[in-house]
Amino acid sequence: MNQQNKRFLWDFWRRLERANARALPFTIEAHMHPGTRWNGFAPIGTLHGPEAFLDSFWAPLRQAFPDLRRQCHIFCGGPSMGKIDGSKDGRMCVGGTGLFHATFAENWLGIQASRKPVSIRWGEIYIVENGWINEMYTILDVVDLAQQAGVHLLPPSHGKDGIYPPPLNDDAVLLERQDETRTARTLDLIRRFIFEGLNVYDQASLESMGLANFFIPDIKWYGPGGIGACYGIDEFEQFHQRHWLTAFPDREVLDIDCLYAEGDYTGAAGWPDVIATNNGEYLGVPASGRRLEVIGLDYWRRDGDKFIENWVFVDMVHLFRQMGVDLMSRI
Repeated sequence: MNQQNKRFLWDFWRRLERANARALPFTIEAHMHPGTRWNGFAPIGTLHGPEAFLDSFWAPLRQAFPDLRRQCHIFCGGPSMGKIDGSKDGRMCVGGTGLFHATFAENWLGIQASRKPVSIRWGEIYIVENGWINEMYTILDVVDLAQQAGVHLLPPSHGKDGIYPPPLNDDAVLLERQDETRTARTLDLIRRFIFEGLNVYDQASLESMGLANFFIPDIKWYGPGGIGACYGIDEFEQFHQRHWLTAFPDREVLDIDCLYAEGDYTGAAGWPDVIATNNGEYLGVPASGRRLEVIGLDYWRRDGDKFIENWVFVDMVHLFRQMGVDLMSRI
């Protein structure tokens, strides 16, 4: 089933990219169930059905970036096990991450077109059932794209901007069947990391999370626009985690909408996957005291009994909107 689903989605991506304006509706309707829910990123939000997906997301994206081409860095699939109690949720996932390369030809989401080449970070996970796409989770890094166009929606990143490479081994487009033992090890590690590591923070000491039990010392952590990339646990804690936990000290990881693994790679998406109270300053914005939710999508690469790379997407526009700040108005 997983191999069939991967072939189906890979074909959908290729057809979606190549179809002209006349063929696009038929291509989309041939792959997406009429009741498909597209869980998207702000300021677009959630869409229902193939027509809304085309009219509100894909067609405007293609109009703004007419020579859009997808570069896939990671591609994998498998059954989801995102519940805290370990029970299966019966959902079959396929997804990946990489870059859209294109010329920014027309304005998009209020961002003025630069007329220059850009690389848009994308992360997606799809739920495929009975030969149909039933649900989709998609984040494009709007903050990073705006920065490429010369618009800074957030202060300079603590980490390194513009860092979003493929896996070091460049071996993550898993079109072929993977070893089930390796898959099981990866799934076990990611579940322990999310539900036993990230959820045990004592609101006082970063060491309480036990990151050294899950990350190698020189972990490559590729964060979203506004946060940046971090190299090694020390940078991860100094440039990202310390600021994050000061702002959201009581954050709690929920059941994950999609959590799956294949081979040495694993992906997760949650709309939301974390809830927290904004009790501290974050990236120049004072504490709001509001209870909020975090929308995120991640991919990890395992080597041995630890993760060595992590590609991270956070819907920053949605996050700051809940803190009382409309990042898009800063354009």
